[in-house]
Amino acid sequence: FFAREMEIASYMGLELGKVNIKRFADGEIYVQLQESVRGCNVFLVQPSCPPANENLMELLIMIDACRRASAKNITAVIPYFGYARADRKSQGRESIAAKLVANMITEAGANRVLVCDLHSSQAMGYFDIPVDHVYGQPVILDYLASKTISSNDLVVVSPDVGGVARARAFAKKLSDAPLAIVDKRRHGHNVAEVMNLIGDVRGKVAVMMDDMIDTAGTIAKGAELLHQEGAREVYACCTHAVFSPPAIERLSSGLFQEVIITNTIPLKEEKNFPQLTILSVANLLGETIWRVHDDCSVSTKL
Repeated sequence: FFAREMEIASYMGLELGKVNIKRFADGEIYVQLQESVRGCNVFLVQPSCPPANENLMELLIMIDACRRASAKNITAVIPYFGYARADRKSQGRESIAAKLVANMITEAGANRVLVCDLHSSQAMGYFDIPVDHVYGQPVILDYLASKTISSNDLVVVSPDVGGVARARAFAKKLSDAPLAIVDKRRHGHNVAEVMNLIGDVRGKVAVMMDDMIDTAGTIAKGAELLHQEGAREVYACCTHAVFSPPAIERLSSGLFQEVIITNTIPLKEEKNFPQLTILSVANLLGETIWRVHDDCSVSTKL
């Protein structure tokens, strides 16, 4: 679980801070810092991935422990911000949980938040403290650039209409590749139905780009449609691999030439499969942490 954190520390030439975290018999979380943080800039790396509630609570208690230990500044580094999908009321009597979680992190004592690929950029506005938003796209782009795919054969595909802006930005950086859009109609949470394709993929290498893959229903049905429309190969790319069941079965079913993800969420060994490629965001996060610490620009090319 700490492999990515150790990678970040290694990039920065530092060691991980020492902390004692344990669970009481009733499930309550206990945190004690094992070294002084008085007057220090503390960066707490914790994605709110499954088990989301436990990891979120652990982060809040860690922030509180650092605040009470007189840390100068506390930055919550959240590679995957859970509850980000609950960013608006699409129906009556719903909670905007993204705003609630932002309030909890702020009230716990965080002075700044560093997040990677928020589900929607407006979620930055839910925080009343500074937010540094970095993207995992450059890591994926560098990997795709190393593959021998002709730029004339590429087409970037958005799995849904909501991801068009993300896919367009990705296509522009990927040799200004053409764009296609899968039009789907959702009938319930985690249930998607693909309707049709906007754009041409015949004989092309289709690269599907999304911020996260949860149950993989959307991206798998999209891949089926792309094959039906004559795509030569289909690649799936995402920053956050949530991989809730039955994602592994869908992704390893032969629809995809390769599934390219980053390690913003630690992946258990049993969730690995032959087509999966995991890229590290440790250097990206490490460099961003240095820039925040040194009061340098984060938006300048990383």
